[in-house]
Amino acid sequence: MRIALALDHMAAPRTSLDLAVRAEDSGADEVWIPETWGFDAPTLMGAIAASTTRLGIGAVLPVYSRSPALIAQTFAGADSLSGGRAVAGLGTSGPQVVEGWHGVPFDRPLGELREAITACRMAWRREVLEVDGPRPIPLPPGRGMGSGKALRMITRPERDRVPIVVAALAPGGVRLAAEHADGWWPLFATPEAIRGPWADALAAGTARRQPPLGALAIMASAVCWVGEGAGAEAARAAARREIAFYVGSMGSRDRNYYRDAVAAMGFAAECERIRDAALAGQKAEAEAHVTDAMLDALALVGSAAHVGQRLDALADVGVTTIVVSAATPRPVDVVARLRSIVGA
Repeated sequence: MRIALALDHMAAPRTSLDLAVRAEDSGADEVWIPETWGFDAPTLMGAIAASTTRLGIGAVLPVYSRSPALIAQTFAGADSLSGGRAVAGLGTSGPQVVEGWHGVPFDRPLGELREAITACRMAWRREVLEVDGPRPIPLPPGRGMGSGKALRMITRPERDRVPIVVAALAPGGVRLAAEHADGWWPLFATPEAIRGPWADALAAGTARRQPPLGALAIMASAVCWVGEGAGAEAARAAARREIAFYVGSMGSRDRNYYRDAVAAMGFAAECERIRDAALAGQKAEAEAHVTDAMLDALALVGSAAHVGQRLDALADVGVTTIVVSAATPRPVDVVARLRSIVGA
């Protein structure tokens, strides 16, 4: 089991850089940088690459925020600077970020994802970039002023295959990840969800997966704490805040992928109450609607023996990386404790 640390999308870059350096010293295998409507992720990727020696460096970029070619260039640059340690995270985000921040219609999400994956792999292999999708490359005759001739990347990337991880929760995105990506990262994942609500999508995508890709790596993230007492209570409070934020506020009343995923895990009634409170501006009430059963399912808090059993259960359904949420109290300490549980 690999150990990763998710950085806080609202934190100052210097704070996140310091945390990444300390996480490497504590035994983390990777750090992950989200991108919403705060600081950009690639700047921090470069700083971490220059300040660490072995840490994998991943970022999840919304595919609507950049052209497919720029996404390929961005991860190629991070991979070159880090000496081959970049991981390309791709996701659609949601209408709140795509339309409310980038001003781009949230249309054809699977087409956008598929196009970005295709463009990245072609560019990194230094093939002529020709993509047929929502943003075709090159533009068809009559739609542009250029020659209509496709180009290839001028520079030579560190690797011609940077690992691609797709962040997805909806069945279509999960199916696409299982078919085309190196890894899949749902924000909230439990063994029961992987065996249950997501099983059909994973099986459908895996049936179309090409053998050279190898097995699909699966990431699971959670607020974590190894131990009991005040630290465990603080971690549970942090998990309650994080669950309420994503379920209640990261979307509209009718469209929220995080809420849909958690509801499908058996918490539909709780999700509705959280949504209604959050959209009414009642943050404390929304958090109060996160039940102990939800916390037990979605957080990773308890004794070393309990956490070890939970990690074994995740490994049994194919999870290869546990991602410590940025909301975790003293996350670097938790990384070290998890390292002692899973071993070198």
